[in-house]
Amino acid sequence: MKNKGVLLLTLTLVLGLLAGCGGGSGGGNAGSGAKGDPASANSAGTADAAASGGKTTVQFWHSLGGKNGEYMDALIQRFNESHNDIEVVGTYQGGYDETVTKLQQAVASDTAPDVTMLERAYVQMFADSEVLEDLAPYLKGSGISADDFTAGLMGHSYFNDQLVSLPLNRSTPILHVNKTLLDEQGLKVPTTWEELKNAANALVVKEGNEYKRYGLTMPYDTWYPIAMISQSGGRFFNEESTSVGFVDNGVGQEVFGYLKELQGTGALYYPPAQDSGNIVNSMFVEGKVGMMFQSTGSIGGLSSSVDFDYVTAFLPKNDQFANPTGGANVAMLAGSKNKEAAWEFIRWMETDPQGGLQFILQSGYLPFTKQMVESAEMKELWAKEPNRKVAYDQLQYAVDTNMDVAWPEVMHEFFSAIEAIMYDSKDIAATLDTFKKEAERILAE
Repeated sequence: MKNKGVLLLTLTLVLGLLAGCGGGSGGGNAGSGAKGDPASANSAGTADAAASGGKTTVQFWHSLGGKNGEYMDALIQRFNESHNDIEVVGTYQGGYDETVTKLQQAVASDTAPDVTMLERAYVQMFADSEVLEDLAPYLKGSGISADDFTAGLMGHSYFNDQLVSLPLNRSTPILHVNKTLLDEQGLKVPTTWEELKNAANALVVKEGNEYKRYGLTMPYDTWYPIAMISQSGGRFFNEESTSVGFVDNGVGQEVFGYLKELQGTGALYYPPAQDSGNIVNSMFVEGKVGMMFQSTGSIGGLSSSVDFDYVTAFLPKNDQFANPTGGANVAMLAGSKNKEAAWEFIRWMETDPQGGLQFILQSGYLPFTKQMVESAEMKELWAKEPNRKVAYDQLQYAVDTNMDVAWPEVMHEFFSAIEAIMYDSKDIAATLDTFKKEAERILAE
């Protein structure tokens, strides 16, 4: 195993990283629901993997609760009904970070599942620890090409010259807009930071010392500042991965200065860290905020809840359009004793029309194969609900500059910087300089 990968697996386990609603590590909408009992999720890597009746049991861990969890349960049921010799047991293990912690424990105790969902920013950490199976031979054996997948979603699939994961419930942040409120003010949907600032300020309603309506909001997450860093021509990590690439060039100060200016006028409501995603979604539905940075994975729930003209749009640009991707990939554990059955589940989920396609249509996550994009069902959905196509179109501007095995630990420090600036109004330059020093220390280990 790579020493740094093993070290970071241990460090992340000890840290117990705190996540925002969007998965904390940069996106996705993991949902909520009853937590899975890891003690009841028996390892598929044990010798008695074959269930009664001659079926091979495949254990699958995921991070989807709520409605998305129901959609995943339905996918698993469809697979089981179409396969006489394999039974997939799906177990919800909590949010993305909780799933990672449990997976670390399971790998260490040789009780890991056969297949797991991994938030895309964590894939490299497990890949460097050499605990993920190379899927390239399985792909070739099934007559599937990597070119069959959506290009903008494959950035977290290849590490160390191996294909260690494939996209599953993937998302991007987009702009969600109460167009009814914008129309009342004679405003257009903003496409630039300047237009966003003007629209957000115009939507503010203040009575006395109380804000009745804010212009813009976003969940507490690293995802959105990283998007804004990229929109300003900056990088999160520098190209050598020896430091962060947005502090010394002034990009970080520009991003957080912009956010603090909006926060100061009531144009931006920045929510508390706990349950931030649900808080901002509720405010948007209730008309207490006019615009929101949020995951594409929220479209389905919002569409069925709002009573106003609701549209989505690209994240507004500063110097350029740019957006990170988020959500999770699917991976096979190298220690699985049921690799052929595990691959059949992955293959079916990724490519069968009754597999992932139905899940994507239901949930609002991004179509991850070209076949999905070209399917009659997807075209019909996009024609009926154009809001859902926005995130796919925005993939042309997808960029992920926080890719490094050290990201989980650096993320912890970045959250501390965000809290200091957005909650405690600490000096932006000094806070970012402290963060930079901590990031460089971590990257040098």
